[in-house]
Amino acid sequence: MLSAILFFILVMATIVALIWAGGQLMTADEDPLGDRLTELRSAGIVGGNSRGERRSTRGFAGRVVSAITSMPGGEDWIKGSEKRLRMAGYRGETALQNYMVIALGWFIFCFGGMVLAQAGKDLSNAFGALVAAGILGFMLPQFALGKMATGYRKRMQEGLPDTIDLLGIVLGTGLALDQAMTRVSDEMQHIYPELANEFYTVVMQVRAGQERAKAFQGMVRRTGLEDIKSLSAMIIQSERFGTSLSSALNAYAEDLRTRRRLRAEEAVGKAGIKMLFPIVLFILPVLFVITLVPAIIHTMHDMQLLGAGR
Repeated sequence: MLSAILFFILVMATIVALIWAGGQLMTADEDPLGDRLTELRSAGIVGGNSRGERRSTRGFAGRVVSAITSMPGGEDWIKGSEKRLRMAGYRGETALQNYMVIALGWFIFCFGGMVLAQAGKDLSNAFGALVAAGILGFMLPQFALGKMATGYRKRMQEGLPDTIDLLGIVLGTGLALDQAMTRVSDEMQHIYPELANEFYTVVMQVRAGQERAKAFQGMVRRTGLEDIKSLSAMIIQSERFGTSLSSALNAYAEDLRTRRRLRAEEAVGKAGIKMLFPIVLFILPVLFVITLVPAIIHTMHDMQLLGAGR
């Protein structure tokens, strides 16, 4: 009875913590100016804390991050999680802290629930279950974050041809590059919000005093897309040598649309092979049961009638 009560309390506390941290993570806003000021502080240009002290230790989530950092290998894990969060589009100041709360809450839920489930059993039999619960509690948040980062990059890649095409059209009207990127961000906010936010972040970083080349390099690091890397190189070279950027962007957008069509055709070609395994495992056995079982039952019934007639 006591173990059931403890398990119920653990489940409710974990659910509340996950809902709160997930809500905080989803509603976190980006702050390009704040990021630029942090970089200036780390370079010693503006007074303040160093980059190593960037992470806040205030509140429960901050203390959780500090505790994990002090563990062996914790700093590398924190840096890897922070990088994946940025690639997934969560770059707020508290995004890392909220994610750590979610990861820690899930680990406690899995491991603690298994401990309560295995209470009173032999340790040798419960050891494997505890190890499996610990691995699941540790790996599942990392797997989910990786899938979110992959989905974020995929959505940006799908919207890149249309966004670049619109950018080339706006540049053809005579606007400067920053003004054109701002206009494109406003227009694409409701269609491709991920890409619009990336463009707007670059514009705000340039307005905050960062070099355009470094701002685009930061965009490449955040997204990890080769297409955006080519786009940033094209914009930087066009600005450096004074060539026409509008026509180059239109040609590049056409090339990206061709790549998108080829990716769609490749996905269609793979669909048949991917459907083969579900068909063999799930559909064919049901089809055999539907077609053969009535005939078998009818045959057995006829054989029973023949046996009774003899």
